[in-house]
Amino acid sequence: CLEFSKIQNPILEKFYNYYSFNVIPHVGKAIANDYNSYKYLVESINLFPSQDEFLTLIDEVGFLKTKFRNLSNGIVAIHTGWKI
Repeated sequence: CLEFSKIQNPILEKFYNYYSFNVIPHVGKAIANDYNSYKYLVESINLFPSQDEFLTLIDEVGFLKTKFRNLSNGIVAIHTGWKI
């Protein structure tokens, strides 16, 4: 599973959050004439569980050998697991 995730670097996180909440919705308005959908996108990304929380969730539903790998300092993470 590839999802946007929680950034591991506090300084980068501040810049990323500023960009996400203050730039992305305006770009959505300019390009797609849809500010609210892009605002919702950023809000939903922010509400997604952290890497460890999501790992716990997939463990609880029976996946085995679960792990995750952060990409771009945790902007996105790849979670993997086996369920047979």
